Amino acid sequence: MSTAIEAPITGSLAQRRPGAKRVLNEARILAAAESVFAEAGYAAASMAAIAQRAGLPKANLHYYFGTKRQLYQRLLEHIIEAWQQSTGYFKADADPAWALRLYIAEKIEFSRQRPRASKIFANEILHGAPVISGMLAGPLRQWLDGKVAVIERWIADGRIKSIDPRHLFFVIWAATQHYADFDVQVAALLGHSAVEAQDYAKAADTITSMVLAALGLEDPTGPR
Repeated sequence: MSTAIEAPITGSLAQRRPGAKRVLNEARILAAAESVFAEAGYAAASMAAIAQRAGLPKANLHYYFGTKRQLYQRLLEHIIEAWQQSTGYFKADADPAWALRLYIAEKIEFSRQRPRASKIFANEILHGAPVISGMLAGPLRQWLDGKVAVIERWIADGRIKSIDPRHLFFVIWAATQHYADFDVQVAALLGHSAVEAQDYAKAADTITSMVLAALGLEDPTGPR
């Protein structure tokens, strides 16, 4: 993936309110782009290849996304938005053990269902986040601040052991996204041709047990 990409566009391409047809076509385009960018990388990916994968005329892609750069940025935003939705469990009055178990389970499930998305995001970060640096330092950090505040409230209320909330999230992200970003390695070391459903389930249980133990919490599902 080349880092020779134009300077980031300000604002989100997702702020408009599209109609049903636009939503459907954009979803098809984003799904196709996720495959093509993951397989070819940013530099080698082409709008023609994405259009072919989406089953749409190339002109349609340029109608919805003027350039490859805009499509790539929207795809990254789409990935981040999906990850953010899985933190709805983090509320001050929620049970910390259940919130963390459900969050970890959803993160693992995302890695199982959309490993290409995770790899695209990881590649962007490894290249210095040339496209989404503004989002990382702005909206994404503000979003994380809100979740950190919930963890800090749980700590203040004596519901979990004291821990640095941000680093807690970093550890969870690293552990859960590992099964997408390094799925080939995981499968090989497990002696499988691909990571299997039971492997993801064991991963979720293992990561959950470690996190809950570090926070002094009992697993709400009981002994496994």
